[in-house]
Amino acid sequence: MSDTPTSTGGSIGRASAFLASGTIVSRLLGFVKLIVLAGMIGQLGDSADAFALANQLPNTVYVIVAGGILTAVLVPQIVRASQHRDGGTAYINKLLTLALSILAVTTILGTLFAPAITGFIGINLPADQKNLAIAFAYWCLPQMFFYGLYTLLGEVLNARRMFGPFTWVPVLNNVVAIAGLLVFGAMYGADAAGNRAAGEFTPAMIAVLAGSATLGVIAQAVVLFYFWKRIGLRYRPDFHFRGVGLGAAGKMATWTFGMLLLTTIAGIVETQVVSLATGEASIAVLATAWLIFMLPHSVITVSVATAYFTRMSEHAALEKFDLVRTDASSAIRGTTLIIVLATAVIAVCAYPFAAVFVAPFEQVQGIGNVIIAFILGLIAFCILFVLQRTFYALGDTRTPFFFTLFQVVLIVLGVAGCAGLPVEWIAVGIALVITVSGVLQCLLAAVLLRRRLGGIDGRRIVRSLVKYLAAAIIPVGLGFTLLFILGGNVEDGFAVASRLTAILSMLLIGLVMAAAYFGLLLVMRSAELTAFLAPLQRRLGR
Repeated sequence: MSDTPTSTGGSIGRASAFLASGTIVSRLLGFVKLIVLAGMIGQLGDSADAFALANQLPNTVYVIVAGGILTAVLVPQIVRASQHRDGGTAYINKLLTLALSILAVTTILGTLFAPAITGFIGINLPADQKNLAIAFAYWCLPQMFFYGLYTLLGEVLNARRMFGPFTWVPVLNNVVAIAGLLVFGAMYGADAAGNRAAGEFTPAMIAVLAGSATLGVIAQAVVLFYFWKRIGLRYRPDFHFRGVGLGAAGKMATWTFGMLLLTTIAGIVETQVVSLATGEASIAVLATAWLIFMLPHSVITVSVATAYFTRMSEHAALEKFDLVRTDASSAIRGTTLIIVLATAVIAVCAYPFAAVFVAPFEQVQGIGNVIIAFILGLIAFCILFVLQRTFYALGDTRTPFFFTLFQVVLIVLGVAGCAGLPVEWIAVGIALVITVSGVLQCLLAAVLLRRRLGGIDGRRIVRSLVKYLAAAIIPVGLGFTLLFILGGNVEDGFAVASRLTAILSMLLIGLVMAAAYFGLLLVMRSAELTAFLAPLQRRLGR
């Protein structure tokens, strides 16, 4: 996966593996949480859509104000500041003080304006459902501050090459949230069918359901202070912002803020249009399908790119742009090796995946079709993530603003057109719009980065990608054959009959497809697969 010396490549591999292991555990618990949530309030219904909207609000508002700004700015700037006499300690304290102050003000204002924000995003919801979403939002919006605190503390750890905590502490978040859901079920009963009306929710029920979600986010953030102490860092508020070089960070943050504002506008339009289908394939369904889509991206791409991002930032700070190009190429080829397989498996297993969360076959089809529409864009989405991080490592947030603007225009126009679809197809239409716009955005980003770096090792990347896609053809055929044998396309078929049979079917199909895929790549003598397997072969050879 790397073209660098073995020791450096090994460190990247170990960091990526540790990050991936934490993400896998966290995501598995995230799915358990989603399954338990579906068992408590359903996937289609008043309470499911109201809670999905309210629980997304902290992420929506947080992303506008600080989300990607922290990722885009923190690591490159902290890497540069580490060359200061104090190792960047003063810079870190000032940057955190400024960021936390902005987050605190935003959280207070966001919570105060919860009715207006919720009412605007959920404009098409019925009045009682909108009121329930507002009540949930009062409990959920404080998550903004703690998501920000988690990101700040975690990115500083990443910049100092302590990668593990950032991906492992969300496990604690999921454990707390699952416990809260079980308490809710024990106290107020489960409603897997989603029949409980919005007006039946009492203040205590709202507090337990939404409050436990927020408590998990708080725990996830606060525990990172322990790891700061482990590497000798201690946060001391410092409001003297002049003379440390925050101006450069501010310029980068301005463009990133604009980019995130554009992304959020697109997200609001998506939510407004999909809420037209409330009770059908609506907000909660889109959120569930997106979580499944994000699973391989979070486990593979984010883990690899996070480890590479610090190194790319170091190379960019030293103006070793040839090494930045090598890092980007290695990250793309390494991630797509697995992402192509993940895309194929999830596309084939979309209906069994859906059957894990819902029971009626009509609902399985509804969620499954949205998953398929999303997953077609996974490869481009993951490549774009690496390209975007490469721009950030170069200290360039202006260019990502413009290729994001391009995507947002496409999304807004496409999603607006989806409002005219039959309600059961609105979510599928929105997912397809996001997929197509994402592919076009990725192509534009690649062209722009190629101009910036004088090349991105494009021929090698394309050759590897073509090889991966060719190796996936036979596994896809085998996967669909197994799916049909197991009845994954018919009501009451084994693969969709229950949660257990769906999981067993996915395991069988996934194992067969993976064996065929990697076997074909070995026959094709894939250099990336050889590099991927080398650490395992060395361990077995000891």
